[in-house]
Amino acid sequence: MARRVLITGARAVAALDIARDFAAAGWEPHLADSVPVRMARWSKAPARVHRYPAPRQQGEAFRARIVELVDTFGFERVVPTCEEVFHLAAPALQCRLGECLFVPNLATLRQLHDKLAFARHCGEWGLPVPDSHPIDSVEDLTRFASRSREWVFKPRFSRFGDSALVAPGRRALSAITPSHDNPWMAQTRIYGEEVCFHGVAHRGELVAFAAYRSSWRLGGGAGYAFEPVADQHREALRKIAVRLAQCAAIHGQFACDAMFDEAGVAYLLECNPRATSGVHLLTGAGHLAHAIGDGIAAPEAAPRTLYLGPAMVVFGLPQAVRGARMRDWWRCVATGRDVVSRPGDRWPLLGALCDAASFSLTGFKHNISTNAAATYDLEWNGEELP
Repeated sequence: MARRVLITGARAVAALDIARDFAAAGWEPHLADSVPVRMARWSKAPARVHRYPAPRQQGEAFRARIVELVDTFGFERVVPTCEEVFHLAAPALQCRLGECLFVPNLATLRQLHDKLAFARHCGEWGLPVPDSHPIDSVEDLTRFASRSREWVFKPRFSRFGDSALVAPGRRALSAITPSHDNPWMAQTRIYGEEVCFHGVAHRGELVAFAAYRSSWRLGGGAGYAFEPVADQHREALRKIAVRLAQCAAIHGQFACDAMFDEAGVAYLLECNPRATSGVHLLTGAGHLAHAIGDGIAAPEAAPRTLYLGPAMVVFGLPQAVRGARMRDWWRCVATGRDVVSRPGDRWPLLGALCDAASFSLTGFKHNISTNAAATYDLEWNGEELP
């Protein structure tokens, strides 16, 4: 009988690609989420799709459903891809699932997810980070008003770069309302090239790694096209990933944004202790599945350009027209590969567009952005979990 894996957060393209990779490695992949996931359901990938209650709003029912799925199907691994990772790592559920849950404990996740805590721990571990300060009140904020152009301001718990203010003026800065329940931070602005890396660690040992950059982003935040970085930058980032995995004793997936300054020094900006778009650089032949499932080191990710097909059309094409970048856009599409679909498996493209429309409708109903709606039912902002 094939080994079974449960991949949660099936709304993410990363989840579908991970499922494909586990299938290539001979596993029986199952996907699950708390929302309808047409992209995953309409794919020809050999993966069953399950539903569970919203982790954020129905925590107890969510935990019970996960236990039911694990008991019913006997999963060897439970692999989260979105912020349900924090709810899976809640002490009661982590104790119940034990070794099959591929995540660190909640305390480790918090020190990686909290942007200020991450910066402080990196400093203790000898990893380069920009000068970082807490902002827990309007009074804290006023200390930076006269030199706000030298700083980046962002919530300590946030995602997609939605709320970050880069070198804001006084008026933009005055719109921030930090508090104990909504803590922010200030970080010295670093000038240079922004890059990202994705890693998989088994009990503190890095077993898979990929680095990339993106010149196609949503409002300067989340990228939707992924291009190779220079060899020397990739090696520098790998060394950082090895050190971070060891020092934080990471057991799971993690990803970081970094900035190479004009002197070539890499500064870590923030960490996402979950799957990110970098995972696509590692999938295809089952190597990622072996890394996650058995801790077998994956070979070096081949330099290549990848992109999210729907986003490249819906967001990239208008950006290219407005910014006179049609040649760049066409080169990316012509030389790269879409990660949503595959030859003979094109329906996920339409499914992804339908899922995006559904999140847009949710955002409209709750008067929040589409990005915020995509994590509305599962995001975690430091609350206590049972």
